Amino acid sequence: MTFVALTLPLMPVQWALLKVNRRLARRLPHWYHRRVCQIAGVKIAVLGKVVPDRPVLLASNHVTWLDIMVLSAVAPVSFVAKKEVANWPFAGTLARLQRTVFVDRERRTSVGNTAGEIATRLRQGDAIVLFAEGTTSDGNRVLPFRSSLFGAITAGGASEAASPPADETVVQTLSIAYTRRNGIPMTWADRRGFGYLGDIGIGESAWSLLCEGSLEATITVGEPRPISQFSDRKALAKHAEAEVRAAVVAALRGSPRTHSGDHR
Repeated sequence: MTFVALTLPLMPVQWALLKVNRRLARRLPHWYHRRVCQIAGVKIAVLGKVVPDRPVLLASNHVTWLDIMVLSAVAPVSFVAKKEVANWPFAGTLARLQRTVFVDRERRTSVGNTAGEIATRLRQGDAIVLFAEGTTSDGNRVLPFRSSLFGAITAGGASEAASPPADETVVQTLSIAYTRRNGIPMTWADRRGFGYLGDIGIGESAWSLLCEGSLEATITVGEPRPISQFSDRKALAKHAEAEVRAAVVAALRGSPRTHSGDHR
């Protein structure tokens, strides 16, 4: 009930902000998701920082739908998602209110249009999260990053005449690791049962996540690097995958790769 009482009144507020004040429309979901994580008992340790107020592509691994809440609590971000999400009851509306970019990965023309939309959003100073595996994992490993997803974005950014110089758009990695349940370190089996895999319905996943006690997540933010540093989409995907995998392994072993954190 607390979630509903928080969410429903804010939906028309966010809709209005999208019309009149895009800056506040970026920040309200950030505030909202921080409150939702508090309600759900999700504690977040953030290692590093997303660069503020500049074009940034955030390449992340993906474990569960809860990643949306957690990453949105870390920084004011929008997401790239498959087109089906737009039609999900309630969740689709929330995704649109957060200015999610929807893509039909089966149609090349749709990918091209999406690349143009992302390029425009980056020029406007947005932070866009790309789940680069293209699917969810079991939380114990990082799947190979799909270079085609990076290709759509880098091609879209390069093809726009009004795009900023490449060194004005940066790439950062986001590494998500769920580490503790009720203060106790999660095991391999715990994380596998926790992750939102393809054969588990979202309702079952939500029940498992939110009704079994508090949860701790570690988010590691990589250093910003200009897109121009990478020779092509494959080099960019290779770099991002290696950095995310190393940070996830370190977090699951209890030895994060950065020296300080922001606990939320």
